[in-house]
Amino acid sequence: MTERDIPESWHPSRGRKPDEIGGFSRTQKFGEPDVSGVPATGSSNSVQQLTDNKTAAYPINSESEKNVGVSGQSKLPGWMKGWMGWALLLTLIPGGVAFMATAMLLKLPSAPNCPSIFWPLASASVRLHCAQLAATKQTVEDLLQAIALVRQLPPDHPLRGEIDRFVEQWSRDILKLADQSFQAGNLEEAIATARKIPQDVSAYKLVDEQIAKWEAIWTKAEGIYQEAEAELRERRWQSAFMVAAKLVRVDNKYWATTKYDQLNGIITLAKEDVDKLGTAERLAKSRSVDNLLEAIKLAQSIGQNSYLYQKAQELIPAYGRKMLDLAQAKMKQRDADTAIDIARQIPQITGIQAEVEDFIALADAQRSAWIGNIAGLESAITLAQDIDPSRPVYDKAQQLITQWQLEIEDVARLEKARTLASRGTIDDLTAAIAEAQMVPGSNPRSSEARQSINRWQAQIETIEDQPYLERAEQIAYLGDMNSLQAAIAEASQIRPGRSLYPEARRRIRNWVGRIERIQDQPILAQARDLAQIGELTAAINTARPLASSGRSLAGEAQAAIDEWQGQIRARENWQQAKEIAQAGTPGALLQAIRLADQISNRSLLRMDANIAIDQWSQQILDIARSQGSSDIPRAIETARLVPRGSSTYNAAQDQIKLWQQLLNPEPIQQFQPSTISDEQ
Repeated sequence: MTERDIPESWHPSRGRKPDEIGGFSRTQKFGEPDVSGVPATGSSNSVQQLTDNKTAAYPINSESEKNVGVSGQSKLPGWMKGWMGWALLLTLIPGGVAFMATAMLLKLPSAPNCPSIFWPLASASVRLHCAQLAATKQTVEDLLQAIALVRQLPPDHPLRGEIDRFVEQWSRDILKLADQSFQAGNLEEAIATARKIPQDVSAYKLVDEQIAKWEAIWTKAEGIYQEAEAELRERRWQSAFMVAAKLVRVDNKYWATTKYDQLNGIITLAKEDVDKLGTAERLAKSRSVDNLLEAIKLAQSIGQNSYLYQKAQELIPAYGRKMLDLAQAKMKQRDADTAIDIARQIPQITGIQAEVEDFIALADAQRSAWIGNIAGLESAITLAQDIDPSRPVYDKAQQLITQWQLEIEDVARLEKARTLASRGTIDDLTAAIAEAQMVPGSNPRSSEARQSINRWQAQIETIEDQPYLERAEQIAYLGDMNSLQAAIAEASQIRPGRSLYPEARRRIRNWVGRIERIQDQPILAQARDLAQIGELTAAINTARPLASSGRSLAGEAQAAIDEWQGQIRARENWQQAKEIAQAGTPGALLQAIRLADQISNRSLLRMDANIAIDQWSQQILDIARSQGSSDIPRAIETARLVPRGSSTYNAAQDQIKLWQQLLNPEPIQQFQPSTISDEQ
């Protein structure tokens, strides 16, 4: 019998009535019955076949049956009346019986129909056979059914040894199936499957051991996973990767493959998310609208499965508030258009849309108020009145409405004052000032009113004081000392604090300077005359009081004194240099050169000093050359005293190189005979 003969739903307790087993009643006998009275082999099909064979071997028609039923009074056929017929009959009957017996012995028994067997009366061999068929399916339920079929047999049954061996194998097969569930990541299912093994079978002792092993492996894998997660939360990526690698060595395919790949993916994703948040934070620090929008996009791109998702969600509204702060900063600068544009770019994902809408509504109202006229203020009040009382900015809107209502009154007064001031007369300006002074100091437009008052007051003062300056300019036009003094007196009538007072003081200082020049010019001219004839000391003494007076020619006098003192120092240096050079030694000549080089290029003595420097440099070189005949190192040191920039400097350097070559000659290369012969 094959596996397909056993339906999936059959159970050992299913069966039919005892009189239906094998296709014949218990009163029928075919073969030897087993201990339970049920044939070990055969079925309804085999019994029917036997019946058919009997019918075929012994054909009996209905007519002969009727004749046989007669009490022997019927006559025998003609062929049976002779001995030849009886001999033929006696030959055919034993042969047919022998043929039937041989056929029945050689015929294979049919396999039992397991689903239709009544198991309480089934033999051990039938149970074992059906159990083996069920076990071949290698499913948990079929293996359990196979065990159930044979485990009810008595312990002293002759097949008990073979049955125990099969039960042991089937129990281990169940454990293997449970281990497959465990390897697939279904720990609870694996434990439940293992627990289905009957406790009275010998293999049950392996169940607790196997379950303990599974649980230990599972606990170890979970610990590794949690450790990697802890490293991940601390942003220790390398350590997290190393901990995750331990899962590969866990004796469970699910943890070593699926969970390991999942953890690796989480770590890689988390590292990428950290880089994203780092970039977002750097962008947000720049306080640029475009950078903040990009930072929000980066934070938004972090998925819900990321460990940084919560932090990213916290940063998104923070970046939105930074954008709102930028908008508020623009409002403080009275740049309402830019502020509103920034606010409108704040994404809804920031979660501060209600605050943004309140800001825009209030900023729009303030923008209208900043126009400065009555229409703009009235429009601002209308916009602010539309703000709902439930909004947080409602109180501020009401304060602004009150302020703008006061401003409307102030603007009306200021517009009237400006109209009066536009006429430009002193009376009109005075009336404009009086009108603007009606704006209270506590009102919003009080500072604007004060600025207008100051401007109009300055216009009045300018109109009143301008004639003084004009007359002073006319008086000073002649340029003599008396005219300049009269002009100063005229301009001095403008009092301090008046609008033209700074201009009057500037002109007065100019006229005073001209007077001082007229007074001090003869003194400076006298000092210059003394310097011209060579009396430098006398010239300096003449000009020194003027240089320290602080008057208009003080700077010019001091510059002349500095020049004369430089000429005196040049003379002294030139004289001292000539005296020192007379010694004729290299050191004295070098000192003389240094003193002569201090003479200013503006001095008349500079040309003589340059000629002397070249002559003294040549003398130093001549001395060095004379020393070179006996002491080359000393000659080199002497030649090095020739100053750079003199006409002799290059010659001195060439001489030094020549002496150095004499002191350190290059080695002469000797030719070897082998080299010469090779060349030939």
